[in-house]
Amino acid sequence: MSQNVIQFQPGISLQEFISKYGSEEQCYQALFRWRWPNGFRCPECGGDRYCSLKSRKLMQCNSCRSQISVTARTIFDSTKLPLTTWFLSIYIVTQSKISISALSLKRTVGVSYNTALLIKHKIQQVMKERDDSKPISATLVQVDDAYWGGKKRDGRRGRGATGKIPFVAAVSTNTEGLPVHMRFSQVPSFSKKSIIDWADKHLCKGSDVVTDGLLGFEGFDDADFSHKVIITGGGPESVKMADFKWVNTVIGNVKRSFHGTFHAISKKHFGRYLAEFCYRFNRRFDLRQLIPRFTYVALRTPPMPQKLIKLAELCG
Repeated sequence: MSQNVIQFQPGISLQEFISKYGSEEQCYQALFRWRWPNGFRCPECGGDRYCSLKSRKLMQCNSCRSQISVTARTIFDSTKLPLTTWFLSIYIVTQSKISISALSLKRTVGVSYNTALLIKHKIQQVMKERDDSKPISATLVQVDDAYWGGKKRDGRRGRGATGKIPFVAAVSTNTEGLPVHMRFSQVPSFSKKSIIDWADKHLCKGSDVVTDGLLGFEGFDDADFSHKVIITGGGPESVKMADFKWVNTVIGNVKRSFHGTFHAISKKHFGRYLAEFCYRFNRRFDLRQLIPRFTYVALRTPPMPQKLIKLAELCG
């Protein structure tokens, strides 16, 4: 039986990863190349000549005498962790087919639970900011409303159930009807305003959007998108409709992944967990480039200190 080429691609083996990024010096040199692919540039004055300090891992600009770290002003800013710990964490998160809990990350890389959670949230933040900066560009986009969580046995069911977190699920398809990119975004509600704001940020103009008859999706018309509405009637049969095949598939995939990995996900951080799932899916075509691509972006992502992340109670 033939195998799906994308699904069964080799990726980077653990042995190969260790051979490339197994030491502090290897990780440092990789960060230097990815931060300054065209050679060193001082972030203060733009100078291209520097000297390395012997006492600390710093560069001093020959022009303005500023001292610069390779991790300064990046997502790794002020880190006390070895670079090998960061690289191993990036490898685990990006190469895994499904998400990994902070507890599993803690045990694998040998840090405390709070440190593992902070690492994971910073990695997720890079993924979220990167995908949020790139609107979906495709002719046809399947969009549906989805929900996570909610209290059970309180007498309220369905979309109005207590504690449900609403999120927009969108999948772009190519001319052959195959999925290309997806975007899951936590939203405050499915009001027309929320949909207009989401569409303006995440969809390229000219996209054809197909949705069900949810009233809030009229926002796509107000945002000047070509919008096709299909009244599904609800129920199990509506999930099987060809026009929503891929968006329903990925909604099911992300929910199974989360249920199988986490005991609970805080509403404060739910958007980051969605972004992590989408980031891997959208870059599934070349797993070998995930580490360089991710780290290149991480070096251009502003610092995210712990006080900004606002660690919430999360069991995972």
